[in-house]
Amino acid sequence: MEKVREGGFLMTKIRKLSERIFAKILRDSDVSEITAAQGRVMFPLWQKDDISFQELKRKTSLSKATLSHMLDNLEKSGHIKRVHVANDKRIINIKLTEKNKNLQDKFIQVSNEMRDIFYDNFSENEIDEFENYLRRLLENLNKYSEENKKK
Repeated sequence: MEKVREGGFLMTKIRKLSERIFAKILRDSDVSEITAAQGRVMFPLWQKDDISFQELKRKTSLSKATLSHMLDNLEKSGHIKRVHVANDKRIINIKLTEKNKNLQDKFIQVSNEMRDIFYDNFSENEIDEFENYLRRLLENLNKYSEENKKK
């Protein structure tokens, strides 16, 4: 009998529980201006501001429709602005506003708290190894997705 592997099941449970914990920490830290889901969009922008919609879509792995909807909400609430690139009006870059830059430190502090919970009792080597495995899993899923998009 083939051994049952639980990787996907465990990742789903971890994701759901970590989302609930992260949302609670955000509330407890008075970070109510953006949601944890919106933080997923903001995180790549905090690492590198003024990036194209396509680059942000790639970094978040969100669908075009989902990302557009989230950006609409973030723009309405004054956290980002869409800017047409001067030499190619078809390209739209996403930029942070001053309002959001002020929120960045609070959100990153909450993210660091979540990281500390997540990696409690892990060595640096174990964290590196774990994250390398996760990257490989993500590469496998992206490869499969790309190969099956063509069919």
